[in-house]
Amino acid sequence: MSNSPSITAPAGDYKPAGSTAGTAGGIGAPMSARRKFLMGATSAVGAVGTAAIVAPFVASWFPSERAKAAGAPVEVEIGTIEPGMLVRAEWRGQPVWIVKRTPEMLATLDNIKGRLADPDSKSPQQPSYAQNATRSIRPDLLVLVGICTHLGCSPTDRLQPASDWVGGFYCPCHGSIFDLAGRVFSGMPAPTNLVVPPYMFVNDNRLRIGEDSKGA
Repeated sequence: MSNSPSITAPAGDYKPAGSTAGTAGGIGAPMSARRKFLMGATSAVGAVGTAAIVAPFVASWFPSERAKAAGAPVEVEIGTIEPGMLVRAEWRGQPVWIVKRTPEMLATLDNIKGRLADPDSKSPQQPSYAQNATRSIRPDLLVLVGICTHLGCSPTDRLQPASDWVGGFYCPCHGSIFDLAGRVFSGMPAPTNLVVPPYMFVNDNRLRIGEDSKGA
């Protein structure tokens, strides 16, 4: 008895030796219908698999709705903000502060100019319409990006004056202090004033951050 392993030929393609029923099973002969079907099916599955891999890759070329919304302007209701109050919004993933300053708060801005690094806001940290004594369109309403210009920490608001404090913002990371217009005091780690984002008033009670009359 032979110890050679048996080999089973693929069904449908095997023809006994000496068969006269054509040359469908011979070398170089045309493929059978079954083999064509199997190869076609395999190719189709491969194409589907490739499409499944490529589709997410192509989709990644387009920004998501969330990414598009991240840069869109945001509107904030300001009609209910009380004098001396700060409200927070978010624009482009950044905190934005809106402070309604009292006349007493505004009075401090001129008194401390000699202690500030850039009292006249010469550094371009604000739109041209906010390059003034109050760094704002309306004197009473301050709009700032709440990120320290040193290393990107978020300062805390300390709006009320104290014995050694005129009111403003304090960054606990490295000690930078800013006045009630977001101007940095001299000798601080922060190199520039806080940023004023582009903004405009939709009406007396509504503010749009991220867009102004120039389309910024």
